[in-house]
Amino acid sequence: MKTFEASITGLTHDGRGVTHIDGKAVFVSGVLPGEQALLSIRRRHRNYDEADVVELLVRSPHRVEPRCRHYGQCGGCSLQHLDAEAQIAAKQSVLEENFARIGKVSPESWLPPLTDEPWGYRRKGRLSVRNVVKKGRVLVGFREEDNPRFVADIEQCEIVHPALGPKIGLLAQLISGMDAAGDIAQIEFAAGDDTMALVFRHLQPLSAADQAALIAFGQQHNFAIYLQPGGISSVHPLWPEQPRLAFRIASADAAISDVELEFLPLDFVQVNAGMNQRMMERTMALLDPQPTDRVLDLFCGLGNFTLPIARRVAEVMGVEGEHGLVERAAQNAARNGIANASFQVANLFEDQRAASWAQQSWDKLLLDPPRAGADKVLEYLPRKGTRRIVYVSCHPGSLARDAGILVQRHGFRLVTAGVMDMFPHTAHVESIALFERD
Repeated sequence: MKTFEASITGLTHDGRGVTHIDGKAVFVSGVLPGEQALLSIRRRHRNYDEADVVELLVRSPHRVEPRCRHYGQCGGCSLQHLDAEAQIAAKQSVLEENFARIGKVSPESWLPPLTDEPWGYRRKGRLSVRNVVKKGRVLVGFREEDNPRFVADIEQCEIVHPALGPKIGLLAQLISGMDAAGDIAQIEFAAGDDTMALVFRHLQPLSAADQAALIAFGQQHNFAIYLQPGGISSVHPLWPEQPRLAFRIASADAAISDVELEFLPLDFVQVNAGMNQRMMERTMALLDPQPTDRVLDLFCGLGNFTLPIARRVAEVMGVEGEHGLVERAAQNAARNGIANASFQVANLFEDQRAASWAQQSWDKLLLDPPRAGADKVLEYLPRKGTRRIVYVSCHPGSLARDAGILVQRHGFRLVTAGVMDMFPHTAHVESIALFERD
Protein backbone atom coordinates (compact mmCIF):
# COMPACT_ATOMS: atom_id res chain seq x y z
CA MET A 1 0.00 0.00 0.00
CA LYS A 2 1.47 3.30 -1.12
CA THR A 3 1.22 6.06 1.48
CA PHE A 4 2.02 9.75 1.55
CA GLU A 5 2.10 12.48 4.18
CA ALA A 6 -0.17 15.48 3.77
CA SER A 7 -1.34 18.60 5.59
CA ILE A 8 -5.10 19.19 5.76
CA THR A 9 -5.96 22.71 4.62
CA GLY A 10 -9.75 22.90 4.77
CA LEU A 11 -13.13 21.19 4.89
CA THR A 12 -15.49 20.33 2.03
CA HIS A 13 -19.20 21.15 2.02
CA ASP A 14 -19.86 17.66 3.42
CA GLY A 15 -17.28 17.88 6.21
CA ARG A 16 -14.37 15.95 4.70
CA GLY A 17 -10.83 17.22 5.00
CA VAL A 18 -9.08 18.67 1.96
CA THR A 19 -5.47 18.42 0.89
CA HIS A 20 -3.68 18.63 -2.47
CA ILE A 21 -1.23 16.18 -4.00
CA ASP A 22 0.60 17.34 -7.13
CA GLY A 23 -2.02 20.05 -7.55
CA LYS A 24 -4.96 17.64 -7.38
CA ALA A 25 -7.56 17.87 -4.60
CA VAL A 26 -7.78 14.91 -2.26
CA PHE A 27 -10.74 14.46 0.09
CA VAL A 28 -10.29 12.61 3.39
CA SER A 29 -12.97 11.70 5.94
CA GLY A 30 -12.30 12.18 9.64
CA VAL A 31 -9.50 14.77 9.48
CA LEU A 32 -9.46 18.46 10.36
CA PRO A 33 -7.76 21.61 9.08
CA GLY A 34 -4.25 21.97 10.51
CA GLU A 35 -3.76 18.25 10.96
CA GLN A 36 -1.06 16.17 9.30
CA ALA A 37 -1.80 12.60 8.35
CA LEU A 38 -0.35 9.60 6.57
CA LEU A 39 -2.82 8.80 3.79
CA SER A 40 -3.47 6.15 1.18
CA ILE A 41 -5.55 6.70 -1.96
CA ARG A 42 -8.81 4.75 -1.85
CA ARG A 43 -10.50 5.92 -5.03
CA ARG A 44 -9.33 8.01 -7.97
CA HIS A 45 -11.51 10.37 -10.01
CA ARG A 46 -10.77 12.64 -12.92
CA ASN A 47 -10.77 15.91 -10.95
CA TYR A 48 -10.12 14.69 -7.39
CA ASP A 49 -9.15 11.66 -5.36
CA GLU A 50 -10.41 10.15 -2.11
CA ALA A 51 -8.05 8.88 0.58
CA ASP A 52 -8.10 7.02 3.89
CA VAL A 53 -6.14 7.88 7.01
CA VAL A 54 -3.39 5.39 7.78
CA GLU A 55 -2.04 7.35 10.73
CA LEU A 56 -2.79 10.72 12.26
CA LEU A 57 0.56 12.47 12.77
CA VAL A 58 -0.45 15.88 14.13
CA ARG A 59 -3.82 16.40 15.83
CA SER A 60 -5.89 19.58 15.77
CA PRO A 61 -6.47 21.20 19.18
CA HIS A 62 -10.16 21.25 18.20
CA ARG A 63 -10.39 17.47 17.84
CA VAL A 64 -12.70 15.73 20.33
CA GLU A 65 -13.78 12.14 20.87
CA PRO A 66 -16.99 11.43 18.91
CA ARG A 67 -19.93 10.66 21.19
CA CYS A 68 -21.59 8.17 18.84
CA ARG A 69 -20.14 4.67 18.68
CA HIS A 70 -21.23 4.44 15.02
CA TYR A 71 -19.26 7.53 14.01
CA GLY A 72 -17.09 6.89 10.95
CA GLN A 73 -19.41 4.21 9.59
CA CYS A 74 -22.74 6.07 9.58
CA GLY A 75 -23.04 9.04 7.24
CA GLY A 76 -25.70 10.78 9.33
CA CYS A 77 -23.25 13.36 10.72
CA SER A 78 -19.62 13.91 9.81
CA LEU A 79 -18.26 16.48 12.29
CA GLN A 80 -18.55 14.81 15.68
CA HIS A 81 -14.76 14.82 15.92
CA LEU A 82 -14.72 18.65 15.83
CA ASP A 83 -15.56 20.62 18.97
CA ALA A 84 -18.78 22.65 18.97
CA GLU A 85 -17.09 26.05 18.90
CA ALA A 86 -14.97 25.12 15.91
CA GLN A 87 -17.98 23.63 14.10
CA ILE A 88 -19.89 26.89 14.24
CA ALA A 89 -16.77 28.89 13.32
CA ALA A 90 -16.31 26.71 10.24
CA LYS A 91 -19.90 27.33 9.19
CA GLN A 92 -19.50 31.07 9.71
CA SER A 93 -16.39 30.95 7.52
CA VAL A 94 -18.33 29.16 4.77
CA LEU A 95 -21.02 31.85 4.85
CA GLU A 96 -18.47 34.67 4.74
CA GLU A 97 -16.62 33.06 1.84
CA ASN A 98 -19.84 32.56 -0.16
CA PHE A 99 -20.92 36.17 0.33
CA ALA A 100 -17.54 37.41 -0.89
CA ARG A 101 -17.02 34.97 -3.76
CA ILE A 102 -20.56 34.53 -5.14
CA GLY A 103 -22.55 37.60 -4.10
CA LYS A 104 -19.67 40.07 -4.02
CA VAL A 105 -21.24 41.51 -0.87
CA SER A 106 -20.48 41.66 2.83
CA PRO A 107 -22.84 42.45 5.74
CA GLU A 108 -22.37 45.69 7.64
CA SER A 109 -22.27 43.60 10.82
CA TRP A 110 -22.34 39.93 11.81
CA LEU A 111 -24.94 38.37 14.07
CA PRO A 112 -23.74 36.11 16.89
CA PRO A 113 -24.25 32.46 15.86
CA LEU A 114 -27.45 30.80 17.03
CA THR A 115 -26.95 27.46 18.75
CA ASP A 116 -29.06 25.10 20.81
CA GLU A 117 -28.89 21.56 22.26
CA PRO A 118 -26.53 19.61 19.94
CA TRP A 119 -27.81 16.10 20.74
CA GLY A 120 -31.19 14.44 20.24
CA TYR A 121 -32.35 17.39 18.16
CA ARG A 122 -33.52 15.71 14.96
CA ARG A 123 -37.30 15.40 15.02
CA LYS A 124 -37.72 14.48 11.34
CA GLY A 125 -35.86 12.27 8.93
CA ARG A 126 -35.70 9.10 6.90
CA LEU A 127 -34.18 5.79 7.91
CA SER A 128 -33.18 3.32 5.21
CA VAL A 129 -34.07 -0.35 5.61
CA ARG A 130 -32.17 -3.25 4.03
CA ASN A 131 -32.70 -6.98 4.48
CA VAL A 132 -29.17 -8.41 4.29
CA VAL A 133 -29.59 -12.11 3.62
CA LYS A 134 -25.91 -12.91 4.16
CA LYS A 135 -26.09 -11.42 7.65
CA GLY A 136 -29.45 -13.04 8.31
CA ARG A 137 -31.01 -9.82 9.57
CA VAL A 138 -32.39 -6.43 8.69
CA LEU A 139 -30.40 -3.19 8.96
CA VAL A 140 -32.13 0.08 9.80
CA GLY A 141 -30.21 3.36 9.77
CA PHE A 142 -28.72 6.10 7.67
CA ARG A 143 -26.45 5.46 4.70
CA GLU A 144 -22.80 4.57 5.20
CA GLU A 145 -20.40 7.49 5.04
CA ASP A 146 -17.97 5.98 2.54
CA ASN A 147 -20.47 3.96 0.52
CA PRO A 148 -23.97 5.51 0.37
CA ARG A 149 -25.29 2.42 -1.44
CA PHE A 150 -25.15 0.55 1.88
CA VAL A 151 -27.13 1.01 5.08
CA ALA A 152 -25.01 1.60 8.19
CA ASP A 153 -25.38 -1.13 10.81
CA ILE A 154 -26.40 0.95 13.85
CA GLU A 155 -28.23 0.32 17.11
CA GLN A 156 -28.88 3.91 18.16
CA CYS A 157 -28.47 7.49 17.01
CA GLU A 158 -27.29 10.33 19.24
CA ILE A 159 -28.77 13.13 17.14
CA VAL A 160 -32.26 11.68 16.59
CA HIS A 161 -35.06 12.68 18.95
CA PRO A 162 -34.70 10.71 22.21
CA ALA A 163 -38.07 9.03 21.73
CA LEU A 164 -36.57 7.15 18.77
CA GLY A 165 -32.76 7.52 18.77
CA PRO A 166 -32.02 4.73 21.30
CA LYS A 167 -34.52 2.36 19.66
CA ILE A 168 -33.26 2.06 16.08
CA GLY A 169 -31.89 -1.41 16.82
CA LEU A 170 -35.34 -2.43 18.07
CA LEU A 171 -36.81 -1.34 14.74
CA ALA A 172 -34.36 -3.66 12.97
CA GLN A 173 -35.38 -6.54 15.23
CA LEU A 174 -39.06 -5.82 14.60
CA ILE A 175 -38.73 -5.89 10.82
CA SER A 176 -36.44 -8.93 10.88
CA GLY A 177 -39.32 -10.91 12.40
CA MET A 178 -41.93 -9.77 9.87
CA ASP A 179 -43.14 -11.56 6.73
CA ALA A 180 -42.34 -8.34 4.85
CA ALA A 181 -38.72 -8.14 6.03
CA GLY A 182 -37.55 -7.76 2.44
CA ASP A 183 -40.35 -5.45 1.35
CA ILE A 184 -39.95 -2.47 3.69
CA ALA A 185 -37.76 0.10 1.99
CA GLN A 186 -37.65 2.98 4.46
CA ILE A 187 -39.10 4.46 7.62
CA GLU A 188 -39.85 8.17 7.84
CA PHE A 189 -40.04 9.61 11.33
CA ALA A 190 -41.60 12.85 12.53
CA ALA A 191 -42.02 14.07 16.09
CA GLY A 192 -44.54 16.54 17.38
CA ASP A 193 -44.46 17.84 20.92
CA ASP A 194 -46.34 14.78 22.20
CA THR A 195 -46.21 12.14 19.46
CA MET A 196 -43.50 10.35 17.47
CA ALA A 197 -44.82 9.06 14.14
CA LEU A 198 -43.22 6.29 12.08
CA VAL A 199 -44.18 5.84 8.42
CA PHE A 200 -43.34 2.39 7.01
CA ARG A 201 -42.89 2.38 3.22
CA HIS A 202 -43.74 -1.16 2.07
CA LEU A 203 -43.45 -2.47 -1.48
CA GLN A 204 -45.99 -5.29 -1.04
CA PRO A 205 -49.22 -5.51 0.99
CA LEU A 206 -48.62 -6.37 4.65
CA SER A 207 -50.02 -9.52 6.19
CA ALA A 208 -52.41 -9.37 9.12
CA ALA A 209 -49.61 -10.71 11.34
CA ASP A 210 -47.23 -7.95 10.22
CA GLN A 211 -49.82 -5.25 10.84
CA ALA A 212 -50.48 -6.69 14.29
CA ALA A 213 -46.71 -6.64 15.01
CA LEU A 214 -46.48 -2.97 13.99
CA ILE A 215 -49.46 -2.04 16.14
CA ALA A 216 -48.01 -3.88 19.14
CA PHE A 217 -44.66 -2.11 18.62
CA GLY A 218 -46.40 1.27 18.45
CA GLN A 219 -48.37 0.58 21.60
CA GLN A 220 -45.30 -0.63 23.50
CA HIS A 221 -43.14 2.38 22.60
CA ASN A 222 -45.82 5.06 22.22
CA PHE A 223 -45.26 5.50 18.46
CA ALA A 224 -47.99 6.45 16.00
CA ILE A 225 -47.72 3.95 13.14
CA TYR A 226 -48.45 4.92 9.54
CA LEU A 227 -48.26 2.82 6.36
CA GLN A 228 -47.19 3.99 2.92
CA PRO A 229 -47.99 1.38 0.25
CA GLY A 230 -47.49 3.80 -2.66
CA GLY A 231 -46.87 7.50 -3.22
CA ILE A 232 -47.17 10.27 -0.66
CA SER A 233 -50.97 10.35 -1.01
CA SER A 234 -51.15 6.70 0.10
CA VAL A 235 -49.86 7.44 3.64
CA HIS A 236 -52.48 6.50 6.23
CA PRO A 237 -52.51 5.71 9.96
CA LEU A 238 -52.50 2.11 11.15
CA TRP A 239 -52.53 2.90 14.87
CA PRO A 240 -54.09 4.84 16.46
CA GLU A 241 -56.97 5.59 14.10
CA GLN A 242 -56.55 9.36 14.33
CA PRO A 243 -53.06 10.30 15.55
CA ARG A 244 -52.30 13.98 16.04
CA LEU A 245 -48.96 15.60 15.26
CA ALA A 246 -48.47 19.18 16.41
CA PHE A 247 -45.84 21.53 17.80
CA ARG A 248 -46.16 24.77 19.69
CA ILE A 249 -44.15 27.91 19.04
CA ALA A 250 -43.61 29.33 22.51
CA SER A 251 -41.64 32.35 23.66
CA ALA A 252 -41.17 34.71 26.53
CA ASP A 253 -42.72 37.20 24.13
CA ALA A 254 -46.47 36.79 24.74
CA ALA A 255 -47.25 37.95 21.22
CA ILE A 256 -45.90 34.71 19.72
CA SER A 257 -46.43 32.27 22.59
CA ASP A 258 -49.85 31.08 21.50
CA VAL A 259 -49.34 29.40 18.12
CA GLU A 260 -49.67 25.66 17.55
CA LEU A 261 -49.18 24.01 14.17
CA GLU A 262 -50.64 20.63 13.26
CA PHE A 263 -48.93 18.68 10.48
CA LEU A 264 -48.85 15.34 8.70
CA PRO A 265 -45.82 13.05 9.08
CA LEU A 266 -44.41 13.72 5.58
CA ASP A 267 -44.98 17.49 5.71
CA PHE A 268 -41.94 19.74 5.76
CA VAL A 269 -41.19 21.07 9.23
CA GLN A 270 -37.93 22.44 10.57
CA VAL A 271 -35.84 19.45 11.69
CA ASN A 272 -34.60 21.03 14.91
CA ALA A 273 -37.43 22.13 17.25
CA GLY A 274 -35.20 24.04 19.65
CA MET A 275 -33.48 25.93 16.86
CA ASN A 276 -36.81 26.62 15.18
CA GLN A 277 -37.87 28.45 18.33
CA ARG A 278 -34.63 30.44 18.52
CA MET A 279 -34.79 31.16 14.78
CA MET A 280 -38.35 32.44 15.21
CA GLU A 281 -37.26 34.88 17.91
CA ARG A 282 -34.36 36.15 15.80
CA THR A 283 -36.56 36.47 12.73
CA MET A 284 -39.06 38.56 14.67
CA ALA A 285 -36.31 40.80 15.99
CA LEU A 286 -34.93 41.40 12.48
CA LEU A 287 -38.29 41.75 10.73
CA ASP A 288 -39.52 44.13 13.46
CA PRO A 289 -43.22 43.66 12.64
CA GLN A 290 -45.43 46.66 13.42
CA PRO A 291 -49.21 46.84 13.90
CA THR A 292 -49.71 48.64 10.57
CA ASP A 293 -47.42 46.39 8.49
CA ARG A 294 -48.46 44.25 5.54
CA VAL A 295 -46.05 41.32 5.25
CA LEU A 296 -45.51 38.79 2.46
CA ASP A 297 -44.13 35.39 3.53
CA LEU A 298 -42.80 33.42 0.55
CA PHE A 299 -42.14 29.66 0.72
CA CYS A 300 -44.37 29.70 3.81
CA GLY A 301 -44.98 25.95 4.21
CA LEU A 302 -47.33 25.21 7.11
CA GLY A 303 -47.23 28.82 8.30
CA ASN A 304 -44.24 28.36 10.60
CA PHE A 305 -43.41 32.07 10.27
CA THR A 306 -46.72 33.33 8.89
CA LEU A 307 -48.84 32.71 11.96
CA PRO A 308 -46.47 34.19 14.58
CA ILE A 309 -46.05 37.24 12.30
CA ALA A 310 -49.83 37.57 12.05
CA ARG A 311 -50.00 38.17 15.80
CA ARG A 312 -48.02 41.39 15.33
CA VAL A 313 -49.16 42.96 12.02
CA ALA A 314 -52.20 44.24 10.15
CA GLU A 315 -52.03 41.57 7.44
CA VAL A 316 -49.77 38.75 6.32
CA MET A 317 -49.99 36.53 3.25
CA GLY A 318 -48.17 33.23 2.89
CA VAL A 319 -47.33 31.78 -0.53
CA GLU A 320 -46.30 28.16 -1.01
CA GLY A 321 -46.09 25.75 -3.94
CA GLU A 322 -47.48 22.62 -2.29
CA HIS A 323 -51.28 22.49 -2.13
CA GLY A 324 -51.40 20.27 0.96
CA LEU A 325 -49.16 22.56 2.99
CA VAL A 326 -51.23 25.61 2.06
CA GLU A 327 -54.41 23.80 3.04
CA ARG A 328 -52.96 22.88 6.43
CA ALA A 329 -51.54 26.39 6.92
CA ALA A 330 -55.03 27.84 6.49
CA GLN A 331 -56.42 25.24 8.89
CA ASN A 332 -53.74 26.14 11.41
CA ALA A 333 -54.67 29.82 11.12
CA ALA A 334 -58.32 29.03 11.80
CA ARG A 335 -57.43 26.68 14.66
CA ASN A 336 -55.39 29.46 16.31
CA GLY A 337 -58.12 32.07 15.80
CA ILE A 338 -55.96 34.09 13.38
CA ALA A 339 -58.07 35.98 10.85
CA ASN A 340 -55.48 38.33 9.31
CA ALA A 341 -53.38 35.60 7.63
CA SER A 342 -54.23 34.36 4.13
CA PHE A 343 -52.50 31.82 1.90
CA GLN A 344 -51.98 31.26 -1.80
CA VAL A 345 -50.71 28.29 -3.82
CA ALA A 346 -48.05 29.28 -6.37
CA ASN A 347 -44.94 27.67 -7.84
CA LEU A 348 -42.35 30.26 -6.88
CA PHE A 349 -39.83 28.82 -9.34
CA GLU A 350 -42.09 29.96 -12.17
CA ASP A 351 -42.92 33.54 -13.16
CA GLN A 352 -45.73 34.72 -10.87
CA ARG A 353 -45.58 38.45 -11.58
CA ALA A 354 -49.16 38.42 -12.90
CA ALA A 355 -50.51 37.07 -9.57
CA SER A 356 -52.43 39.59 -7.50
CA TRP A 357 -50.16 39.14 -4.45
CA ALA A 358 -47.08 39.88 -6.60
CA GLN A 359 -48.59 43.14 -7.84
CA GLN A 360 -49.44 44.46 -4.39
CA SER A 361 -47.23 46.61 -2.21
CA TRP A 362 -45.87 44.92 0.91
CA ASP A 363 -44.05 46.72 3.70
CA LYS A 364 -41.87 43.73 4.57
CA LEU A 365 -40.90 40.47 2.96
CA LEU A 366 -39.84 37.16 4.47
CA LEU A 367 -38.08 34.57 2.32
CA ASP A 368 -37.45 30.98 3.43
CA PRO A 369 -36.69 29.10 0.19
CA PRO A 370 -35.31 25.59 -0.34
CA ARG A 371 -31.70 25.05 -1.44
CA ALA A 372 -32.30 26.51 -4.91
CA GLY A 373 -32.92 29.93 -3.37
CA ALA A 374 -35.24 32.72 -4.48
CA ASP A 375 -33.64 34.19 -7.61
CA LYS A 376 -36.75 33.53 -9.76
CA VAL A 377 -38.89 35.51 -7.32
CA LEU A 378 -36.34 38.32 -7.22
CA GLU A 379 -36.82 38.90 -10.94
CA TYR A 380 -40.08 40.73 -10.12
CA LEU A 381 -40.00 41.27 -6.35
CA PRO A 382 -39.60 43.20 -4.14
CA ARG A 383 -41.75 46.08 -5.33
CA LYS A 384 -41.05 49.71 -4.56
CA GLY A 385 -42.84 49.87 -1.20
CA THR A 386 -40.84 47.06 0.41
CA ARG A 387 -38.17 48.45 2.73
CA ARG A 388 -37.12 45.42 4.76
CA ILE A 389 -36.44 41.78 3.88
CA VAL A 390 -35.49 38.89 6.16
CA TYR A 391 -34.03 35.93 4.30
CA VAL A 392 -33.79 32.53 6.02
CA SER A 393 -31.49 30.21 4.08
CA CYS A 394 -30.56 26.54 4.07
CA HIS A 395 -27.81 26.98 1.46
CA PRO A 396 -25.08 29.65 1.72
CA GLY A 397 -24.40 29.67 -2.01
CA SER A 398 -27.95 30.53 -3.04
CA LEU A 399 -28.24 33.10 -0.24
CA ALA A 400 -25.02 34.78 -1.41
CA ARG A 401 -26.21 34.85 -5.02
CA ASP A 402 -29.58 36.32 -4.01
CA ALA A 403 -27.90 38.83 -1.69
CA GLY A 404 -25.98 40.10 -4.70
CA ILE A 405 -29.25 40.49 -6.61
CA LEU A 406 -30.93 42.40 -3.78
CA VAL A 407 -27.97 44.74 -3.28
CA GLN A 408 -26.92 45.33 -6.89
CA ARG A 409 -30.28 45.21 -8.67
CA HIS A 410 -32.81 46.31 -6.06
CA GLY A 411 -30.79 48.82 -4.04
CA PHE A 412 -30.86 47.07 -0.66
CA ARG A 413 -28.12 47.05 1.94
CA LEU A 414 -27.05 43.78 3.52
CA VAL A 415 -27.37 45.03 7.08
CA THR A 416 -26.51 41.91 9.04
CA ALA A 417 -26.22 38.14 8.68
CA GLY A 418 -25.20 35.08 10.66
CA VAL A 419 -25.33 31.32 10.90
CA MET A 420 -27.84 29.18 12.78
CA ASP A 421 -26.75 25.69 13.81
CA MET A 422 -29.88 23.84 12.70
CA PHE A 423 -27.88 20.63 12.07
CA PRO A 424 -25.12 20.22 14.70
CA HIS A 425 -22.32 17.75 13.85
CA THR A 426 -22.97 18.10 10.13
CA ALA A 427 -21.47 20.50 7.60
CA HIS A 428 -24.92 21.87 6.71
CA VAL A 429 -25.01 25.69 6.95
CA GLU A 430 -28.29 27.41 7.85
CA SER A 431 -28.24 31.20 8.01
CA ILE A 432 -30.32 34.36 8.21
CA ALA A 433 -29.82 37.82 6.74
CA LEU A 434 -31.47 41.24 6.99
CA PHE A 435 -31.73 43.60 3.99
CA GLU A 436 -32.95 47.20 4.11
CA ARG A 437 -33.27 50.07 1.65
CA ASP A 438 -33.90 53.75 2.27
